Amino acid sequence: MQILEQVQDLPKAGNIRAQWVCLWSGPAVGLVLLVALVAFPGFWPPMSPTLPAEEVARFYAENTAWIRFSQVTFNLCGIMVVPFFMVIVAQMKRMHGQSHVFAYCYLTALVSGATFFALSNIFFLVAAFRPERDPELTMLLNDLAWIVLIAPIGMVFCQFMLLAVAVKFDTGPDPVFPRWVGTYSLITGLAMMPSACAAVFQTGPLAWDGLISFWLRNGAFAAFMIVMFFVLRAAVLRQAVEDGVIADPGAGGPQAGVGAPAAR
Repeated sequence: MQILEQVQDLPKAGNIRAQWVCLWSGPAVGLVLLVALVAFPGFWPPMSPTLPAEEVARFYAENTAWIRFSQVTFNLCGIMVVPFFMVIVAQMKRMHGQSHVFAYCYLTALVSGATFFALSNIFFLVAAFRPERDPELTMLLNDLAWIVLIAPIGMVFCQFMLLAVAVKFDTGPDPVFPRWVGTYSLITGLAMMPSACAAVFQTGPLAWDGLISFWLRNGAFAAFMIVMFFVLRAAVLRQAVEDGVIADPGAGGPQAGVGAPAAR
């Protein structure tokens, strides 16, 4: 966090400071969401789509408090991953040889995905709101919650594809992201794409509790966030050097940003 101490009273310092705060919000929010993930009993193991209505209703009746705690936490904090991804948008806008269209499309896809995630939290909470209701209605709400959580993958897939294309179109001599980031984003999107079938299959790896739709989908997304944290950290630091906000650590000279020359 030392960079925050080096970006005082410089014309471009506010941009770097804001990106740095948003970047580090990722691990903090991720830790909170991990607590909510562990607290939700329906994830360990994931509930089966083949459970009869009576068992689904019993699950909500016996775990009401934990379901409410985890889903309220997701509802409050899930949207807070958006600032982390906004750092990706900010860096995409720095890419050479293209307009900002990829960045704005990426932002639109990101907001759409966050909206569906929030809706799934609400469906889980509604199912737990009246545990005494007709089991068939509880099962309906449970189906809605799981399918909305896992199956709507189009905008997420679009998000990863847009990043991959943007990296490909970055024609500058010093690309914002390494070229492998585009390939990695493409692979992540392809790994998550089959989970769209969770709205069709009730058994097997493509069901919402399956190896592909649940574990591969969510594991690929979590791994992407971890990898991109380090990629973004390097990109923001490089931008700070280029904007003259901090000195180039490999070039010697002043350690603070005041009076430090731009890298270019």
